[in-house]
Order: sequence, then structure tokens, then C-alpha cells
Amino acid sequence: MPVTETFHDEATLTLTIVAEFAADPERVWDVYADPRQLETIWGPPTYPATVVDHSLDPGGRVTYFMTSPEGEKYCGLWEVVSADRPRRLEFRDYFADENFQVVESMPGSTCIYTFAPTETGTRATYESIFESADGLKTVLEMGVIEGSTGAINQVDELLARG
Repeated sequence: MPVTETFHDEATLTLTIVAEFAADPERVWDVYADPRQLETIWGPPTYPATVVDHSLDPGGRVTYFMTSPEGEKYCGLWEVVSADRPRRLEFRDYFADENFQVVESMPGSTCIYTFAPTETGTRATYESIFESADGLKTVLEMGVIEGSTGAINQVDELLARG
């Protein structure tokens, strides 16, 4: 399994997930840069994603929805802050309504994804910084660690396909 550790820190309002992949950072970056590849790994395995808009340019947006086994749709959006291919991606991550407008009652976060080369591939660090302890607590109670771990663990299968 690629995920090697997960931890959260209420003092710094952060949730961090670390993973190791047997591919170079450029290849791992491509998973996030290509909307069709992103669809195969974004969200828990039983909630497939559909990417609607996709721009990793600063100021760009990524909009998507995940579909539950019962057919319910859960929308989200990223507002891209910066992208330094293939090392670092920073974006604001929000829950969204069906028109891809931010749901203000749900917590947003700043996400910083870093991809560092290792002797065997890439060490990916996924950090989410929340605006409040309540926001962090809300997503933890929603199962974000389990869902994110399941999603990230799908990357290996995608990378193995080439």
C-alpha cells in the first residue's frame, strides 16, 4: 500500500498523508494533471469521480463530482493557487453544490501536494490546512482519513498500467 503514514495536528489545523510510489515525480504529477487519470483515483474506490473542468494553472479550477453506490452525487472544487510541475501543487479545496458553488456551511482547506524523488520513486506528501479546529474535526468525523487513504492507494494500480 502506498500510504505510509497519516496524522493530524489540531494545534496547526493540519491533516497530512504520506505515500510512496514506484514511479518518478513527473509520472505521479501526471495522475493529477490529466483529468481522465484523476477520475480513476479521486475519491474512495466505491465513489467514482467525474471531472468536469480541469485547469492546474494558477487561478484555474478543477470541478468534479463523486457518485455513491446509491447514485448520489457529491460535488467539489479546487481553486488552484500555484503549480510547480512536477514538484508541488497548491489549491483551495471546497465542498460544492451541483452548480460548483462553494458550500459555505462545510469546511474548506488549503491543500499542498508535494512530490519528491526517492531512490525507488516518489514520496508524496498531501497536506490539508483547515481554517478552524471545527473544520478539521468535521472532516475527520466524515472519514476523510479512510476515504483519502483508499483514494491514494488506487494510484499504484494506475501507475502499474503505464
